[in-house]
Amino acid sequence: MNLDTTGADLHVQTAQIRDQSRLVAALVLAFSTDPANRWMYPAPDSYLRHFPDFVRALGGRAFACGTAHFIGDVQATALWLPPGVQPDEDALIALLHDGLSDKVQGDLSGIFEQMGSYHPHEPHWYLPWIGVDPAQQRKGFGSALLTHALRACDAEGTPAYLESSNPENIPLYQQHGFEVMGTIQVGTSPPITPMLRRPR
Repeated sequence: MNLDTTGADLHVQTAQIRDQSRLVAALVLAFSTDPANRWMYPAPDSYLRHFPDFVRALGGRAFACGTAHFIGDVQATALWLPPGVQPDEDALIALLHDGLSDKVQGDLSGIFEQMGSYHPHEPHWYLPWIGVDPAQQRKGFGSALLTHALRACDAEGTPAYLESSNPENIPLYQQHGFEVMGTIQVGTSPPITPMLRRPR
């Protein structure tokens, strides 16, 4: 999954570890209006201070695996975790106690528990993050990133899994073969939608 491809005139590149800060910055912009993530960090200063660490904890291992992808000057990026690679659970637990209100902390524990119940037990690719700079949206970047990675999933015969934190993105994922598995919602949290794609 770490080979570069060109699809629809959009060149998908594989990030190096040295590119991490650039890709994280792009995701901070991309998720600045995301319902679930801004529910976690509603204050702008808190979001900017803590969200980059959340990105790294959930998907940062993609850089060492060679499965972090981007387009252009990081107008768009996707962090994929290969089969057998998990998010940094210790870092996620630490984040539960740093920068979140007590109410959000309690609800988020329940959300993570529900997320775990939807994760496939079989080997699968996990997409914790995919995002496009708001100034560059509606140009096909998200589709290009998905097509690039899912082509490899199909070649391997391996399913792909994600949780959509924004209902507006569900149709895009469905266009690429993902199916809704259910809804995750705890307390005052916005809905999060787990989705699974079987290989084609």
